[in-house]
Amino acid sequence: MGWSYNFWLNNFYPKGLKPNQFLAEYSKHFSTVEVDSTFYRIPSEKTLTIWKEETPTEFLFSLKFPKNITHDKMLKDCENTVEFFLKQVSLMKGKIGALLLQLPPTFSQQHLTLLDDFLPILPRDYRFSVEVRNKKLLGDQLYSLLRNHNVALAMVDHPFWPKAEILTADFAYIRWEGDRRKVKGTLGQVEVDKKANIKEWANKIKKLLEGQIEVFGYYSKYYSGHPPTDAKQLLDILSMRDA
Repeated sequence: MGWSYNFWLNNFYPKGLKPNQFLAEYSKHFSTVEVDSTFYRIPSEKTLTIWKEETPTEFLFSLKFPKNITHDKMLKDCENTVEFFLKQVSLMKGKIGALLLQLPPTFSQQHLTLLDDFLPILPRDYRFSVEVRNKKLLGDQLYSLLRNHNVALAMVDHPFWPKAEILTADFAYIRWEGDRRKVKGTLGQVEVDKKANIKEWANKIKKLLEGQIEVFGYYSKYYSGHPPTDAKQLLDILSMRDA
């Protein structure tokens, strides 16, 4: 989840690398990244062009929907913002992994009709994922709604979140969020050993891949404390990374 971290210098990024070189270096090691900054502001054409040009052709970005859409307006009366966001995103066409709708805890069962009304307006040439923060939403009503629109339920690994590893689309979207209370995430090192968890997830992902399901997965800096290590461990188990 992100690449612009000075505390990865000398433990992932080469010593002396400049911040404007981080993305190009990151993309030498991994094939995708989740972008959090789009949650706070819609990126400019210049920014999107830089991202596109600094990464290999096959590199994919997963972008969060702006919070003005998901949190401020709760998916209601936000057509203009959605249209502008997707217009900007179209500049990256061919390099978009998925677009993530991260819904707030206040988005409850009574709001599911808003989600049901919202999803059909989205263009079918992108993948979409929904992450909910209200545990009461986890159930057949939500899963059925997402399946009807081929939208993936974001699978979340968090100590306070129930396991909801439900496949609702023709791809999977996984977010390893971790525990902010136990992990600083800014030390540039593994703070909590997650090898057993990563191996367990790797076995689950193998089954998805065997079923021809494309998988997007992103580590937070609060998972083990060092996402590059987590991702490399996972890819090594899956044998998807050069030795």
